[in-house]
Amino acid sequence: MKRRDFMRTAGLAGLAAPLSYNGFAINPLAQNSFFSKLAENALTSDKIMVFIELNGGNDGLNTVIPVDQYSKLSVHRPKVLIPENKVLPLSGVSGTGLHPSMTGIREMFDDGLVSIVQNVGYPNQDYSHFRSMDIWMTGSNSNQYWDNGWLGRMLEADHPTYPTGYPNADTPDPLAIQIGLITPVSLMGSSFPMGISVNNPNEIYDLVNDYIEPAPATPYGDELTYIRTVMQNTKVYSEVIKNAAVAGQNFSSMYPPEFENELADQLKIIARLISGGLRTQVYLVSIGGFDTHSEQTEDGNTTEGNHAELLLRVSQAIRAFQDDLEMMGKADKVCGMTYSEFGRTIAGNESVGTDHGAAAPLIVFGKNVNPGIIGNNPVIPEEIDPSADVPMVNDFRSVYASVLQDWFGLTNPGDILNQDFPILPIFKDAVPVKDTPGRDPFGFSNYPNPVHTTTTITFSTPGGMITLTLMDSNGRVIRKITEGTYAPGLHKVVFDRQDLSSGTYFYQLRWNGIGVVRKMLVI
Repeated sequence: MKRRDFMRTAGLAGLAAPLSYNGFAINPLAQNSFFSKLAENALTSDKIMVFIELNGGNDGLNTVIPVDQYSKLSVHRPKVLIPENKVLPLSGVSGTGLHPSMTGIREMFDDGLVSIVQNVGYPNQDYSHFRSMDIWMTGSNSNQYWDNGWLGRMLEADHPTYPTGYPNADTPDPLAIQIGLITPVSLMGSSFPMGISVNNPNEIYDLVNDYIEPAPATPYGDELTYIRTVMQNTKVYSEVIKNAAVAGQNFSSMYPPEFENELADQLKIIARLISGGLRTQVYLVSIGGFDTHSEQTEDGNTTEGNHAELLLRVSQAIRAFQDDLEMMGKADKVCGMTYSEFGRTIAGNESVGTDHGAAAPLIVFGKNVNPGIIGNNPVIPEEIDPSADVPMVNDFRSVYASVLQDWFGLTNPGDILNQDFPILPIFKDAVPVKDTPGRDPFGFSNYPNPVHTTTTITFSTPGGMITLTLMDSNGRVIRKITEGTYAPGLHKVVFDRQDLSSGTYFYQLRWNGIGVVRKMLVI
């Protein structure tokens, strides 16, 4: 079994190893991840982004309500539609309002702290929860199946030798933190997830005491030992997180009582870590329950029910978190955004719910967003099929591209997303961009590939010291292919496989601190 497959089978491929704090598992995601790339390039801007997953497929039409389409909505979803006189109006906006549970978000919108992006999705929607979230996490098209994430692709290019040398004096803190047990596939590299996995206090003590639990003398045990060694190597992340939690504090009195709102509890931890001086720049949290096929609303009172309670928790949590940031003086450094794998159908069903749909609104919040609504309300037809969708207008990768460029200051978001997407006017003042290498700044490749005996590695360089190394599937350097000063121009190096076993390898070119990695198959 391949190590990557083993880790997925063992339930660890999506885990970047949570330590436990205040009842929540906290995943210190290693620096060789996509989000570490964000943080690396944004370090000088000191920006923080919080991603909030609404798991299950949020009903956008009952979240950001197109009041100008109300008469048609009342025909198509009579059992779930919010009464028109209960919809929360938005300052300076006509024809659009919020669910009555979202008073906190409405207050933030009226204060200029919320940007709503309408009709977000992707072409050719896949209605499976797992598959659709996989698309969101990899950044793929719906007809593409990638086993690495939109972050993992950057992981191997920038930090192929992890865990060796991490953390270090320049980057002592984790660059991304997940609150919870399940990390998205976006953090998966070609071989393993980057981070440690600690699920309870006893495991934390084991890490601190340099104890690696023995594993059985089997192939499974070998892989388990490897996982535990990776965990052990990054134990310091748990220490710096605990130190920040001890040093930090929460200032806002708007948080609900502990354990009454799981999202608020998670955001409260993040606020405390920020207050405690942790220099982590990306945080991920989630709240489930949005797959509202039935009992979405109370029969006879659509302002109450499961969806109303979920939106209340989201609104309360975000409002308290924003208040906390403002009171600690960090509001200008932090933004957040909600997302869900898809929306719901236009029509309600007979079970007082809605079914899997396509596009839905997405909320971005913070002091530095352009307040208002991006895009028009969805147009609701007079007559529809029961499974009719809200059509996608804004590709979710346009939101990602906007975050990458205008918040984190990356020059080429298309190089990370593997395609170019329009930049949306979400943020007030774009961060000055920092030049980053493209996907292929050196024209780096080898032929033939797969390799039987020899292969020719081709690259272009502006001139200077070049190092070519070969790595195994775990990122360990096993051979130096060439090293020396090369003149500007195109160069070719013949590589002889010699005694290499068949399998997947990676070869890296480094020039002036920039690393590019390619995959090589030896047969």
